[in-house]
Amino acid sequence: MDGISDQAALRTHFGTISRLAESKTLARLDRHCRGFIALSPFLVLASADAEGRHVDASPRGDAPGFVAVLDDVTLLIPDRPGNRRVDSFQNVISGGHVGLIFFVPGINETLRANGAARIVTDPDALAPLAAQGKLPVAGLRVAIEEVFFHCGKALIRSKLWDAGQQVERASFPSLGAIIAEQTSVMSADAADADIAEAYRSRLY
Repeated sequence: MDGISDQAALRTHFGTISRLAESKTLARLDRHCRGFIALSPFLVLASADAEGRHVDASPRGDAPGFVAVLDDVTLLIPDRPGNRRVDSFQNVISGGHVGLIFFVPGINETLRANGAARIVTDPDALAPLAAQGKLPVAGLRVAIEEVFFHCGKALIRSKLWDAGQQVERASFPSLGAIIAEQTSVMSADAADADIAEAYRSRLY
């Protein structure tokens, strides 16, 4: 099967990068980046270990502006209660770099940021991330190395924000039913009850 295995072949196959795409990358947040992050209730955090084998993409979400902008080159992302797998944090300790993509409902364009990351646990440093009277147990401090807006073609093609594209929830098995079948750790009803309680009382 034919494929691409080197940088030269990659560039030849896809052609010359446009002048606009090449020049849009910034080294720091400008007012447009700050404004977008302030509107964003959701991002995807990408990471990898030092060997590039344990690659992970993790969803993070909260009220719009949940990511604190500490200065023009520094972000602080809260880690709200989860399943304690800490895949992203394990990668940060090993690999040290992350990629972020911010979404704003109703806007097809997204914001991408890449940089060096470290885990923060100091309560004073986490104070800007408090929600509903609770501090997160940790935060991820990201020193931005590059940031740029990404065009909306993927979201336009997927119709992500089109309410008419939403599926009926009952058309797909519940998470509890899926996990019960995949793991045999507990019954579907017990798993669904545990998940429902987590959604009700353990969001913060």
